[in-house]
Amino acid sequence: MTDLLVLFVYFVFLAILGVAFKNAASSTSEYFSGGGKMLWWMVGSTAFMTSLSAMTFTALMGKALVDGMSVGVVFLGNAAGYFCNYLFFAAKARQMRVISPIQAIRLRFGKLNEQVFTWSNIPISVINAGIWLNGLAVFTSAVVGYSLNTTIIVTGAIVLFMSLVGGSWAVIASDVLQMVIITIMTFIAGMVAIWKSGGLFNLLHKGLPIHPVMGAGYNHAYLFVGWFVFIFVKQFFSTNNIVSSYRYIASKDSNHARKAALLACGLSCLGPIIWFLPAWYVSGNYPDPTTWGLHGLGNKIADATYYIFVKREMPVGMVGLMLAAMFAATMSSMDSALNRNAGIMLTSVYEPYFCKDTSDKHLMFVSKLLTAVFGIIIIVVALGLTSLRQFGLFDLMMLVGTLVGFPMLIPSILGFFVRKTPDWAGWGTIAVGVCVSAIIYFFITKESIHTVFGVMLTDREFSETKSVTCGVVGHMCITLPFFFLTKLFYKEPVGQRKEEIEKFFYNVTTEIIVEDTPLSITMDNRQNSILGKMLAISGICVLSLMLVPNPLWGRLLFAILAGMLILLGGALILSQRKVPAEPKS
Repeated sequence: MTDLLVLFVYFVFLAILGVAFKNAASSTSEYFSGGGKMLWWMVGSTAFMTSLSAMTFTALMGKALVDGMSVGVVFLGNAAGYFCNYLFFAAKARQMRVISPIQAIRLRFGKLNEQVFTWSNIPISVINAGIWLNGLAVFTSAVVGYSLNTTIIVTGAIVLFMSLVGGSWAVIASDVLQMVIITIMTFIAGMVAIWKSGGLFNLLHKGLPIHPVMGAGYNHAYLFVGWFVFIFVKQFFSTNNIVSSYRYIASKDSNHARKAALLACGLSCLGPIIWFLPAWYVSGNYPDPTTWGLHGLGNKIADATYYIFVKREMPVGMVGLMLAAMFAATMSSMDSALNRNAGIMLTSVYEPYFCKDTSDKHLMFVSKLLTAVFGIIIIVVALGLTSLRQFGLFDLMMLVGTLVGFPMLIPSILGFFVRKTPDWAGWGTIAVGVCVSAIIYFFITKESIHTVFGVMLTDREFSETKSVTCGVVGHMCITLPFFFLTKLFYKEPVGQRKEEIEKFFYNVTTEIIVEDTPLSITMDNRQNSILGKMLAISGICVLSLMLVPNPLWGRLLFAILAGMLILLGGALILSQRKVPAEPKS
């Protein structure tokens, strides 16, 4: 009962946060990109949070239980990608000066590619959001005892409410709150795992498999090395491209975009170090999942690894915070996709082809209508995925990202560097990539690999090699060179297309520097004030958990968690600057 009460209070917090930012979005620019006024720590938080979902606390923890440290490669790949954001892409993304990333695609590759990228990107992000929502619901329904469909509908409705009320302001503000809760809670859980193991060395020695880095299921080490390398390549492309630039479009200026990327990089480096310590504790102390008493998860019982640690080793009330953290991670990924898709449809489909009334009031109404439609579609997709529970959601996500999403990323990243290509290089590269992906998906099987190379792969070797290595190699060897070959057919554009291309490259090479004015300082102070108060209030609520019957050390954990939240909230409130008086005319 305590855990469900914690979860309910958390949902109330999110609703209040959405209402708090209700008046921040008075135009479509502010609704979808925060009007380009957000501070670096808000943008960095959402950049980091979009890489998380319930998968981090379920499927990835189960993978860590069996395969050791190998799962951390995904997050280290993200960290490397975010560092490249810091060096180059974050500032360029902000400097595109657009509301949605597909608007930048239109400038770079023309109207036809705007539609191709729109109708290619939206289904992928909807499927991913459905996977995240379904993964959360499968686990939560087994833990709290509610039906799977009910959990999906309730969770999806809460995310939809937040996005409808506050737009990108509510989405990104909630990401900050969620990032702080997840970071502090997982850090505390990691420290408890070390303490109860008698030290880090004992924990790793007892919990990691015989091959701690590679894990079980690999008979051919060179295949693991290939997977390791190409995960980095995949994550680099995934985090550095025009389509994914929505993270930084909301930044106040170029410098804030860079600092946001650096924050996301640091958090992605820190995460793998502490996240998986509880999983390895469980591996060493509760190695047989059949004794966990969770029958509702079936063959997905390993996904409950983190839950088992929190339930058995942490004080009463922490399960509620764990579920809140899982909801936070998934909702962050889902609401970002929700807000982004609605922005793309408004700016790339509705406005140019169907809009007659261009008033802000009308466009805001359509924006919220599109957000509601996408929210319902994502919920329906998640409900549909309930019939696919026998498939691994982690492998499905990797498969969608590499074979379906990767072809779109190639022109999206090379478009920053390679100028002299015909417009059809964009959709042509995607078409070639789709063919490459289809060949990989339908024709590469265990049997075909054994016939051609004389090697029989294990299930894990085949799954990871097909979903990542084959996909990345195929696209790097065929799809990417095709984009460069289109240079042979380049003709200098004229008229409007020439102006659009010149505008794109001028924008991305021109820094955005926002000078402090009374208005901008007021906006900065409002962000600091609202988030600071929300963190402080959440800390007070966590402090109340000290009243729950627990051992002394358990109550101290809640005090530490609450203290960190209150301290961070207070620091944000005190960071507000004095607003200078407007000069008299």
